Amino acid sequence: MASPVLRPLFACLLLGPAIASEPISLAALLPEMTDLTRMAEFPSPAYTCKQFSSYDRASKNPAGGHSWFANGDAGQYLRSETREGRTENVMMDAQGPGAIVRIWSADPKGTMRFYLDGAATPTFAAPWKDLLGGKVAGLPTPIAGMRARGWNLYLPLPYAKSCKVTIDEGGSYYHINYRTYPAGTAVTSFDAGQITANGAAIATIAEQLASPGKLNALPAGATTTPFNLTLAPGATATLGSLTGAQALRLLRLDWKPGTDSEEPALRSTTISMEFDGEQTVVAPLGDFFGSAPGINAYDSLPLTVAKDGRMECRWVMPFQKSAVITVTNHGKAPVPLSGALAAAPYAWGEASMLFHAKWRISHDLNTNPRTDWNYLLAAGQGVFAGASFAIDNPNRQWWGEGDEKIYVDGEAFPSTFGTGTEDYYGYAWCAPELFTHAYHAQPRCDGPGNFGRTSVNRFHILDRIPFTTHFRFDMEIWHWKHCLINASVIDYWYARPGAIDGFKQPTDDDLTLRPRPEFKDAKVPGAIEGEEMRVIEKAGNLGKQDWEGDSSGFHLWWHGGTKPGDRLVLGFKAPKAGVYRVIGRFLKANDYGIASFAINEQKAGEPIDFYNDKVELTDELPLGSATLKEGENQLTITITGANDKAAKAYMVGLDYLKLVPQP
Repeated sequence: MASPVLRPLFACLLLGPAIASEPISLAALLPEMTDLTRMAEFPSPAYTCKQFSSYDRASKNPAGGHSWFANGDAGQYLRSETREGRTENVMMDAQGPGAIVRIWSADPKGTMRFYLDGAATPTFAAPWKDLLGGKVAGLPTPIAGMRARGWNLYLPLPYAKSCKVTIDEGGSYYHINYRTYPAGTAVTSFDAGQITANGAAIATIAEQLASPGKLNALPAGATTTPFNLTLAPGATATLGSLTGAQALRLLRLDWKPGTDSEEPALRSTTISMEFDGEQTVVAPLGDFFGSAPGINAYDSLPLTVAKDGRMECRWVMPFQKSAVITVTNHGKAPVPLSGALAAAPYAWGEASMLFHAKWRISHDLNTNPRTDWNYLLAAGQGVFAGASFAIDNPNRQWWGEGDEKIYVDGEAFPSTFGTGTEDYYGYAWCAPELFTHAYHAQPRCDGPGNFGRTSVNRFHILDRIPFTTHFRFDMEIWHWKHCLINASVIDYWYARPGAIDGFKQPTDDDLTLRPRPEFKDAKVPGAIEGEEMRVIEKAGNLGKQDWEGDSSGFHLWWHGGTKPGDRLVLGFKAPKAGVYRVIGRFLKANDYGIASFAINEQKAGEPIDFYNDKVELTDELPLGSATLKEGENQLTITITGANDKAAKAYMVGLDYLKLVPQP
């Protein structure tokens, strides 16, 4: 039985396309979270899907200019309100009927409150970290959870008339994606009795999301057609030619991984699909499966790439009359291909849509000046369903500060405006760790840090975005370093017949895989690495953060709630007793503080202001002379304040110390 605290939350869990003659209800809509067949039907009742977020409000003019790429994306709210003596920051304020379909944050803190249908008191309130972290009863992982430092909740939170969401602590990054249904749409409000009645179904959804590759089994009447061929250079072969009203339900490729030619071959071999005479799919074979280049294992609801080379596509692809699936080898070596296609009868209707998947790449894309790089431009009626992005990053500095900007049906300003590329893909803080989930994944990140090749994807299932005339998706290219990158994207969407898009046919140059960036480690001679020092005392959080130019590629990052007066005490070793000149190299940024230093409890130099308008390494800075003992000594860093211009996060980054013996 749900606790009294949770009953209000369960009273607002509702969402989805209604069955024509009945109101929207939890029982009818839970299957939408895992049923890919629904993706191929334009939703009824129709709805919009937009986003509230903490994007920098200085970004006002889509025509361009520096402010359009403003990057102060934390702590931006609609307004603040005072209730019962506390300040609540309003994150979302929407008129319904509607439903929240995704909540994301990089740093959830405080209590989140939901005011539904004009209520003066919260319909539901819970610790934000618990809500997004799978700690609230009835919202288990992987419906909620933290992956690669990003916190996500994927479960519908409905409201019949309106929804206001607040948080009682400031400074956080957030996204709230939500649907708005037409006025008058009937919504049956949820109550605790319904969550009890549907508890088994919710638990089943969680189990299904935990093993998404096992879902969407072939329906009765499906026909499987195997293929096994060797594709010569320059050749095109037909994998399948289908007729009648059907839907392609499975494309499986059995690749033998581990060869040197694997990545180039999966990039230079393309797959093309024509449904009812319209070419709606053109992409490199490996990229089509949402992880590129090469075999990078992950398991999502529509796509799977396994370590043994098995790749599966389970997007439902209906057609009225015909489907032709071909592959072409644009490379210089033969490509062996084996696998199978499976199709089943399908009742085509007025809401049925064709599946689309197309790819583009930019080689040597300049990160300066910043630009909006187009993911997708489409015209027609349809639903956006996801995107997989791949990058070659030639340095360790972070490549993904750029925000997603989505315009629907000719909007002058994006109705989805994000806070960072990794945030769009559901993780946070440039985290390089791999993860896989039914709706999003980072299946590749070469490293160290974010160096080299990275592949990420996100599939909009519960949060799919309908459009009636036009759809445009841009992603900012916002790198911390001026450099050249290779960037590619494949988009997945559905559209009614006759829809058009802005993609061009890939050229042979597009399909030629460039050499993988190679990392060269560089440690400063004599450096005592900050990230390797023993932690004796600390306030706040410590992390090992990578940065281009760091000695050994990393520095010690002191952050997370630090404030004036906080101390960090580190142990470092001297080779022998004596007097040394102590030198330090640090980082500086717009949210770094002013710090004083002591060595073995004796003042070391003057306080240092680490404010800078962008993230940079300092020069080697003198910390004075100190008498050290052989073995471990102590470095104490104390936060004393911050520059007037600085964001008051009071962070410090220590790259290394150097000890220079004195006479």
